[in-house]
Amino acid sequence: MKRIILLLIACLIIGIPPVYSQIVKLDIAKLQAVSVFVSSAKIMKKDTIRVIKDPAVKEFDEATFAKLKGVNFKNGTIEVKVLSRLLKDAPETARGFIGIAFRINENNSKFECMYIRPTNGRVEVQLRRNRATQYFSYPAFKFDRLRKDSPGEYESYADVGLNEWIDLKIEVKGVKAKLFVNGSKQPVLIVNDLKHGADLSGAIGLWVEFGTEGYFADLKITHE
Repeated sequence: MKRIILLLIACLIIGIPPVYSQIVKLDIAKLQAVSVFVSSAKIMKKDTIRVIKDPAVKEFDEATFAKLKGVNFKNGTIEVKVLSRLLKDAPETARGFIGIAFRINENNSKFECMYIRPTNGRVEVQLRRNRATQYFSYPAFKFDRLRKDSPGEYESYADVGLNEWIDLKIEVKGVKAKLFVNGSKQPVLIVNDLKHGADLSGAIGLWVEFGTEGYFADLKITHE
């Protein structure tokens, strides 16, 4: 932490925007459960955080995440490994929804989010494949509104599946965000107009939706 503070001071003195990375050890004590159940778990010999949405929350695209304490993110990159399974009682419409919420304000009433639908990645229906990734902005721009107002603009294809580790990387700068999957050189989804604008900053959350048993590991945050 001392090195980070010194780096920030040096960058401010010479007028260069500071860039620094945090390797975040995912620990229950450092997470706030927001309408989810959170626990530690070991999957495929990897220490992870397990997140399941509270079934009392009936609406979709809500503030349902494990929120990292003490993190304030505005611009930079977020990298994480995720693995998604369907719960035994998952409804037919469950897709293994799992992703990252970012720029979450203090009372969880505003945030941006990018997530994947692993069951869509390899299904034999092209339209569903085209909906393997998704952006939404809480509370006013959930997936259904975006799909209706701007068909195909805020979702896209990615080769993803259930019960496998998937590398997600989100680059955020100003009003733009890009999602990369499994080390892809090019983003699988580009958003050029984050709905809360360029000035919102806040926490990062490990986000899941109904029917998902989600696992998260190897979180890295780079601030710019």
